Amino acid sequence: MRSASVLIKKVLACVVGLGMMGLVACGSGAGGSSTNDASSAARGGSSSSSSSASNGKAVVVYFSASGNTKRAAEAIAEELDAPTFELTPQQPYTDDDLDWTDPDSRVTREHENESLQNVKLADTKVPDWDTYGTVYLGFPIWWMAPAWPVNDFVKSNDFTGKTIIPFCTSASSDIGSSASTLQKLAGTGTWLTGHRFSGSVSEKDVTDWLSQTKNGMDK
Repeated sequence: MRSASVLIKKVLACVVGLGMMGLVACGSGAGGSSTNDASSAARGGSSSSSSSASNGKAVVVYFSASGNTKRAAEAIAEELDAPTFELTPQQPYTDDDLDWTDPDSRVTREHENESLQNVKLADTKVPDWDTYGTVYLGFPIWWMAPAWPVNDFVKSNDFTGKTIIPFCTSASSDIGSSASTLQKLAGTGTWLTGHRFSGSVSEKDVTDWLSQTKNGMDK
Protein backbone atom coordinates (compact mmCIF):
# COMPACT_ATOMS: atom_id res chain seq x y z
CA MET A 1 0.00 0.00 0.00
CA ARG A 2 2.86 2.34 0.81
CA SER A 3 4.40 1.70 -2.63
CA ALA A 4 1.11 2.48 -4.32
CA SER A 5 0.82 5.74 -2.37
CA VAL A 6 4.34 6.79 -3.41
CA LEU A 7 3.52 5.98 -7.03
CA ILE A 8 0.36 8.09 -6.92
CA LYS A 9 2.31 11.04 -5.48
CA LYS A 10 4.88 10.78 -8.26
CA VAL A 11 2.17 10.78 -10.92
CA LEU A 12 0.51 13.85 -9.38
CA ALA A 13 3.87 15.65 -9.27
CA CYS A 14 4.39 15.00 -12.97
CA VAL A 15 0.91 16.31 -13.81
CA VAL A 16 1.49 19.50 -11.79
CA GLY A 17 4.89 20.00 -13.42
CA LEU A 18 3.42 19.67 -16.91
CA GLY A 19 0.71 22.16 -15.99
CA MET A 20 3.31 24.72 -14.84
CA MET A 21 5.24 24.31 -18.08
CA GLY A 22 2.05 24.96 -20.03
CA LEU A 23 1.39 28.17 -18.09
CA VAL A 24 4.90 29.44 -18.75
CA ALA A 25 4.50 28.77 -22.48
CA CYS A 26 1.13 30.54 -22.59
CA GLY A 27 2.46 33.47 -20.61
CA SER A 28 5.32 33.87 -23.04
CA GLY A 29 2.98 33.89 -26.01
CA ALA A 30 0.36 36.21 -24.54
CA GLY A 31 2.55 38.58 -22.58
CA GLY A 32 5.36 39.28 -25.09
CA SER A 33 8.44 37.71 -26.56
CA SER A 34 10.93 38.04 -23.73
CA THR A 35 11.72 34.33 -23.72
CA ASN A 36 12.13 34.25 -27.51
CA ASP A 37 14.25 37.42 -27.43
CA ALA A 38 16.54 35.90 -24.86
CA SER A 39 16.96 32.76 -26.93
CA SER A 40 17.65 34.83 -30.03
CA ALA A 41 20.21 36.94 -28.20
CA ALA A 42 21.97 33.81 -27.07
CA ARG A 43 22.31 32.83 -30.74
CA GLY A 44 24.05 36.13 -31.47
CA GLY A 45 21.27 38.61 -32.32
CA SER A 46 17.96 40.04 -31.17
CA SER A 47 14.65 39.14 -32.74
CA SER A 48 14.05 42.76 -33.78
CA SER A 49 17.35 43.13 -35.61
CA SER A 50 16.74 39.84 -37.39
CA SER A 51 13.37 41.02 -38.61
CA SER A 52 14.69 44.36 -39.90
CA ALA A 53 16.38 42.73 -42.87
CA SER A 54 13.24 40.90 -43.95
CA ASN A 55 10.25 43.04 -43.00
CA GLY A 56 10.98 45.81 -45.52
CA LYS A 57 9.96 48.58 -43.11
CA ALA A 58 11.34 52.00 -43.95
CA VAL A 59 11.92 55.21 -42.01
CA VAL A 60 12.69 58.69 -43.36
CA VAL A 61 15.33 60.55 -41.36
CA TYR A 62 16.28 64.09 -42.37
CA PHE A 63 17.93 67.37 -41.49
CA SER A 64 16.38 70.41 -43.12
CA ALA A 65 17.85 73.91 -42.91
CA SER A 66 15.37 76.02 -44.86
CA GLY A 67 12.47 73.59 -45.32
CA ASN A 68 13.29 72.18 -48.76
CA THR A 69 14.63 68.84 -47.51
CA LYS A 70 11.70 68.58 -45.11
CA ARG A 71 9.30 68.93 -48.04
CA ALA A 72 11.04 66.12 -49.91
CA ALA A 73 11.18 63.94 -46.78
CA GLU A 74 7.49 64.31 -46.04
CA ALA A 75 6.60 63.48 -49.65
CA ILE A 76 8.72 60.31 -49.51
CA ALA A 77 7.17 59.34 -46.19
CA GLU A 78 3.64 59.89 -47.48
CA GLU A 79 4.24 57.89 -50.65
CA LEU A 80 5.79 54.97 -48.72
CA ASP A 81 3.54 55.26 -45.66
CA ALA A 82 6.68 55.52 -43.54
CA PRO A 83 7.39 57.47 -40.34
CA THR A 84 9.71 60.48 -40.28
CA PHE A 85 12.40 61.52 -37.82
CA GLU A 86 13.72 65.08 -38.02
CA LEU A 87 17.28 65.77 -36.95
CA THR A 88 17.40 69.01 -34.94
CA PRO A 89 20.66 70.59 -33.74
CA GLN A 90 20.90 71.35 -30.05
CA GLN A 91 21.57 74.91 -31.18
CA PRO A 92 19.20 75.40 -34.13
CA TYR A 93 20.28 77.46 -37.12
CA THR A 94 18.69 80.86 -37.60
CA ASP A 95 18.24 82.57 -40.95
CA ASP A 96 21.28 84.70 -40.21
CA ASP A 97 23.27 81.57 -39.33
CA LEU A 98 22.46 80.13 -42.78
CA ASP A 99 23.51 83.20 -44.77
CA TRP A 100 26.42 81.64 -46.64
CA THR A 101 27.18 84.96 -48.35
CA ASP A 102 28.10 86.49 -44.98
CA PRO A 103 31.72 85.63 -44.07
CA ASP A 104 30.83 85.98 -40.39
CA SER A 105 27.73 83.76 -40.43
CA ARG A 106 27.71 80.54 -38.44
CA VAL A 107 27.51 78.24 -41.46
CA THR A 108 30.39 80.04 -43.19
CA ARG A 109 32.58 79.86 -40.10
CA GLU A 110 31.78 76.15 -39.75
CA HIS A 111 32.66 75.56 -43.38
CA GLU A 112 36.01 77.30 -43.02
CA ASN A 113 36.85 75.66 -39.69
CA GLU A 114 36.26 71.89 -39.76
CA SER A 115 36.51 71.65 -35.98
CA LEU A 116 33.25 73.62 -35.77
CA GLN A 117 31.39 71.07 -37.87
CA ASN A 118 30.87 68.72 -34.93
CA VAL A 119 27.27 69.88 -34.53
CA LYS A 120 25.48 68.00 -31.78
CA LEU A 121 21.87 66.99 -32.31
CA ALA A 122 19.09 67.18 -29.75
CA ASP A 123 18.35 63.48 -30.39
CA THR A 124 20.06 60.87 -32.56
CA LYS A 125 18.01 57.81 -31.59
CA VAL A 126 15.12 56.83 -33.85
CA PRO A 127 12.36 54.99 -31.94
CA ASP A 128 12.23 51.26 -32.85
CA TRP A 129 15.43 51.68 -34.87
CA ASP A 130 16.09 47.93 -35.03
CA THR A 131 12.78 47.29 -36.79
CA TYR A 132 13.71 49.23 -39.94
CA GLY A 133 15.48 47.62 -42.86
CA THR A 134 15.61 50.72 -45.07
CA VAL A 135 16.60 54.24 -44.09
CA TYR A 136 15.98 57.24 -46.33
CA LEU A 137 18.44 59.89 -45.13
CA GLY A 138 17.87 63.46 -46.26
CA PHE A 139 20.00 66.60 -46.03
CA PRO A 140 20.82 69.78 -47.95
CA ILE A 141 24.12 70.06 -49.83
CA TRP A 142 26.52 72.57 -48.32
CA TRP A 143 29.59 73.42 -50.34
CA MET A 144 29.19 70.25 -52.47
CA ALA A 145 29.02 68.01 -49.37
CA PRO A 146 26.30 66.63 -47.06
CA ALA A 147 25.30 69.25 -44.50
CA TRP A 148 27.42 68.33 -41.48
CA PRO A 149 24.61 68.28 -38.88
CA VAL A 150 23.74 64.79 -40.21
CA ASN A 151 27.18 63.53 -39.15
CA ASP A 152 26.22 63.19 -35.50
CA PHE A 153 23.30 60.92 -36.43
CA VAL A 154 25.41 58.81 -38.78
CA LYS A 155 28.22 58.34 -36.24
CA SER A 156 25.80 57.58 -33.38
CA ASN A 157 23.92 54.66 -34.96
CA ASP A 158 24.58 51.10 -36.09
CA PHE A 159 23.46 50.57 -39.69
CA THR A 160 24.31 46.87 -39.82
CA GLY A 161 21.80 45.00 -42.00
CA LYS A 162 20.20 48.21 -43.26
CA THR A 163 20.02 49.76 -46.72
CA ILE A 164 20.54 53.52 -46.61
CA ILE A 165 19.22 55.68 -49.46
CA PRO A 166 20.49 59.26 -49.24
CA PHE A 167 18.54 62.12 -50.78
CA CYS A 168 19.45 65.76 -50.85
CA THR A 169 18.25 69.17 -51.95
CA SER A 170 20.42 71.84 -53.52
CA ALA A 171 20.26 74.77 -55.90
CA SER A 172 22.84 73.34 -58.27
CA SER A 173 25.23 70.83 -56.69
CA ASP A 174 24.66 67.13 -57.35
CA ILE A 175 24.57 64.51 -54.60
CA GLY A 176 28.05 63.51 -55.72
CA SER A 177 29.97 61.32 -53.30
CA SER A 178 27.65 61.98 -50.36
CA ALA A 179 26.89 58.27 -49.89
CA SER A 180 30.54 57.24 -49.68
CA THR A 181 31.34 60.20 -47.42
CA LEU A 182 28.63 59.21 -44.95
CA GLN A 183 29.41 55.51 -45.26
CA LYS A 184 32.94 56.17 -44.06
CA LEU A 185 31.54 57.88 -40.98
CA ALA A 186 29.05 55.09 -40.33
CA GLY A 187 31.31 52.11 -41.00
CA THR A 188 28.27 49.85 -41.39
CA GLY A 189 25.28 49.40 -43.68
CA THR A 190 24.72 49.23 -47.42
CA TRP A 191 24.74 52.77 -48.81
CA LEU A 192 23.18 53.46 -52.21
CA THR A 193 24.03 56.47 -54.37
CA GLY A 194 20.75 58.23 -53.68
CA HIS A 195 19.18 61.21 -55.42
CA ARG A 196 19.36 64.98 -55.60
CA PHE A 197 16.24 67.15 -55.73
CA SER A 198 16.21 70.84 -56.58
CA GLY A 199 15.43 73.39 -53.90
CA SER A 200 11.95 73.75 -55.37
CA VAL A 201 11.25 70.01 -55.03
CA SER A 202 7.60 69.05 -55.57
CA GLU A 203 5.56 66.04 -54.60
CA LYS A 204 5.57 64.96 -58.26
CA ASP A 205 9.38 65.08 -58.33
CA VAL A 206 9.41 62.65 -55.42
CA THR A 207 6.78 60.26 -56.75
CA ASP A 208 8.46 60.18 -60.17
CA TRP A 209 11.80 59.30 -58.60
CA LEU A 210 10.31 56.56 -56.42
CA SER A 211 8.36 54.99 -59.28
CA GLN A 212 11.29 55.09 -61.69
CA THR A 213 13.85 53.61 -59.29
CA LYS A 214 11.91 50.97 -57.35
CA ASN A 215 11.61 53.28 -54.36
CA GLY A 216 15.17 54.47 -54.76
CA MET A 217 16.67 50.97 -54.70
CA ASP A 218 18.14 51.21 -58.21
CA LYS A 219 21.63 52.63 -57.98
